[in-house]
Amino acid sequence: MTADTRIDPAYVGDELAQAEGFLDYLRATIVMKARGLSEDDAHRAVLPSKLMTVAGLLSHLRWVEAYWFRTVLCGEPDAAPYTKERPDAEFEDAAHIPTAQLIAEYEAECANSRAVTARMGLTDTVPFRNQGEVNVRWVVLHMIEETGRHAGHLDIIRELLDGVTGE
Repeated sequence: MTADTRIDPAYVGDELAQAEGFLDYLRATIVMKARGLSEDDAHRAVLPSKLMTVAGLLSHLRWVEAYWFRTVLCGEPDAAPYTKERPDAEFEDAAHIPTAQLIAEYEAECANSRAVTARMGLTDTVPFRNQGEVNVRWVVLHMIEETGRHAGHLDIIRELLDGVTGE
């Protein structure tokens, strides 16, 4: 595994800075777990689900970032590859995308997400799925949960692939 370049979240700060600090730490964990693998290993399933690959999770997280920050908070059309007929397309399509490209796309999407939250306040709300509203705080907290859950998956997958363990 490559060197740990993650930055610990600040112990003191406002709510947004601390929440983003934890989210950025988890985002960096995702990238750290993905780097240093061969293409074969990054695309190889070691768990019963063929979708649970390093490449598949990178792609999934990229599109989750895009959905919540671009589509939900900014109102842009959802450009993700999944459809009703192919609900797991972002996982499946990753099988044909080089790992370096998946990492670059994920990092670019995370940078866009940071730019969105820099323009908005935690209490800013937007319409959500004809169900009322959602605020930026909920989206950021949800992304901490989502990214953390998949960082745990990557811990397991990485250890099964090459024995590398770590935080």
